[in-house]
Amino acid sequence: MDLEILSKSKTELEFKLLGERHTLPQLLKSELLKDPKVEFASYKLNHPLDNYSVFYIRSPDKDPKKALDDACKNIEKQLTEFKKNAKAAK
Repeated sequence: MDLEILSKSKTELEFKLLGERHTLPQLLKSELLKDPKVEFASYKLNHPLDNYSVFYIRSPDKDPKKALDDACKNIEKQLTEFKKNAKAAK
C-alpha cells in the first residue's frame, strides 16, 4: 500500500491511501479520533471504481503527521495483542 501526500500544513494533512477503500481507513479514522488532540479525521471515496481513499486529518494542538504515526503505532500494538491472544486460544 502506498501513501501519497496531497497537502500538509501545521494543523492539517490530506493524503491518498492507494489500494485501500474502507478497511484500513475506517480503522485509522477510529483510532485517530481517540486522540483528544485530533479535532477531525475522516476519509472519502471519490468514485466507486477508484482503488484509493482520500484521508484528511485536522489537529490544531498536535502535528497531524505525528497523530497519524501515533495512531498507526496504537493499531500495531492492538494487532500484536490480538495475534498473541489468538495463538493462545489454539
